[in-house]
Amino acid sequence: MGRIKKYILPFLIMMIMGTGLIISAFGPVIFQEGNPVPLLVSAVKLQFGDSKYVQFAKTDKRSRYLSESTEDDRYEVIKDFMTSKGWKYQEQMGSGLIFTKNGEDAVVEVRQYSRHYFIWEIQKAFLQ
Repeated sequence: MGRIKKYILPFLIMMIMGTGLIISAFGPVIFQEGNPVPLLVSAVKLQFGDSKYVQFAKTDKRSRYLSESTEDDRYEVIKDFMTSKGWKYQEQMGSGLIFTKNGEDAVVEVRQYSRHYFIWEIQKAFLQ
């Protein structure tokens, strides 16, 4: 029993120190969107599912989605999503994609989350 304690305590100390180093080094990236758990779950769903996007947050006013960055036209997933809702793509201005429908404009805000994923956000009023 004494032998096990002899190895477990140093192992636990190393694990705690390693976790602390990782969080201090990558903390700003991991927590840039607040709680990273919904994004990690969404990334797993994207990797093992057949969907091109996953909704990971929803409020009264906005819906947020996670998609994979690809070499091709990475915004194609957003354009397809909005087209399915009846919106027509117009142009890109900075980090926003502009769509029109019945004389009304909708802007989808896009930002890079990591090298492999990007987040896009749209107002719920435009999804009705």
